[in-house]
Amino acid sequence: MLFLVFVLGMFLDWTGIVLLSFPIMLPIVETMGVDMLWFVVMVAVVLQTSFLTPPFGYALFYLKGVAPPGVEIVDLYKAVVPFVALILLACTLMAFFPWLITGLPSMMLGY
Repeated sequence: MLFLVFVLGMFLDWTGIVLLSFPIMLPIVETMGVDMLWFVVMVAVVLQTSFLTPPFGYALFYLKGVAPPGVEIVDLYKAVVPFVALILLACTLMAFFPWLITGLPSMMLGY
């Protein structure tokens, strides 16, 4: 499901993705017994990452608009690779250790 959200994020705006995918995915995730907070945070992080990736990459076009005149869009694509790799590493860690997401809210709310 997260991979599907990642691919959709390359082409669609986040509101369209949320309105299209959440009514389908959330009941499935709830039936599977997955923590909803964990899932929604993972979707948010994956969506933000997909906005940095080609072929469309909303955030890259925003960066191109404020970049100096000599900076090409290809330069931005190359520059964003380490950030995408770090975010994907963080997603992997959050997938294997869900308490990284749910730990603080659990402590604050007394779960």
